[in-house]
Amino acid sequence: MAAHVEEKDVNCKRSKIDDTPDQTSVQSTKKIKKDKVESEDRVSKTLESFDGFEVLKILYKNPQNKSVFLYGKFQGNDDNAVVLLEKTPFPVSALSTLLSADVSLKPLLQNDIYSVYDGLPKQDLGFSGIKTTVIYPATERHIEKYTDQDVALIEETCDDYCNITLPYLEEQTFKIQWVYNILEKKAEEVERIVYEDPDHQDGFVLLPDMKWDRKQMENLYLVAICHRKGIKSLRDLNHQHLPLLRNIRDKCQKEVQEKYCIASDQLRLYLHYQPSYYHLHVHVTHVKFDAPGSGVTRAHLLSDVIENIELMPDYYQRKTLTCVLREKDGLLARFREVRGQKK
Repeated sequence: MAAHVEEKDVNCKRSKIDDTPDQTSVQSTKKIKKDKVESEDRVSKTLESFDGFEVLKILYKNPQNKSVFLYGKFQGNDDNAVVLLEKTPFPVSALSTLLSADVSLKPLLQNDIYSVYDGLPKQDLGFSGIKTTVIYPATERHIEKYTDQDVALIEETCDDYCNITLPYLEEQTFKIQWVYNILEKKAEEVERIVYEDPDHQDGFVLLPDMKWDRKQMENLYLVAICHRKGIKSLRDLNHQHLPLLRNIRDKCQKEVQEKYCIASDQLRLYLHYQPSYYHLHVHVTHVKFDAPGSGVTRAHLLSDVIENIELMPDYYQRKTLTCVLREKDGLLARFREVRGQKK
């Protein structure tokens, strides 16, 4: 390395998270998270309808992208459920049918040459679809994740990571069995895998994110999940991981070009900090898609990450990283506690 620091400083004494078979699922002996699901083996069953579902609270609504997040329960069951409803994009191939006599217009406003209508297509035209995501049973963590909250911008130094962030992560229970189910071919999502490099060190699986309907190419959203365990986030990356990062970059661009006819200069590859789950993964989106979390306060372009590490092998063990934390995030509370800020 061009500039060395002591090993204990770079690795923060090496996280206990890295020393277990399930590197990101460590439960503190001091603290049991209230959002832990009673049985780790319980999974959601396939639903045919929302019969018996009771909406208890609107967690979030966004008129701009026409989405709403709801919290509720099914009658006769105490388990929580989070439901995400999003209007699906217009299918381009069927627009000629939409602009026809099959759609009735209800006037809402008219001023000079400008008119606003409610367009009411016939149900069999297929324009009224709602993309529906159900998280069930849902933990308190899921409910908080999808609840509209104030946010705070935190500048995390390398000392902050070692003394605040990492100890906090080691106290938590992060259930990411769904990630391992994909990697170990135990989930239905295996059928959705776009590409896989099976190498245990530098390999990954590439599959569609739930936010993509797999119809509109300009909304393309894929996620590359690495096979190697023990890499929690950007903070763990160093020169030893360059082959992995380059492999993800090169093969993702190649596969998307071949399968979806989208050139590499039309793709945005990036990592989140803080990530939504602590197993290294890379987001792959179309540059035209304003994906959640693609802004400068959370997204780090993969090309920049690679170049930063090439310039300084321990860059992410030294760099102050800015991240956005939500008001109910326990990590934000920990930062405020240590820094003596008012909650």
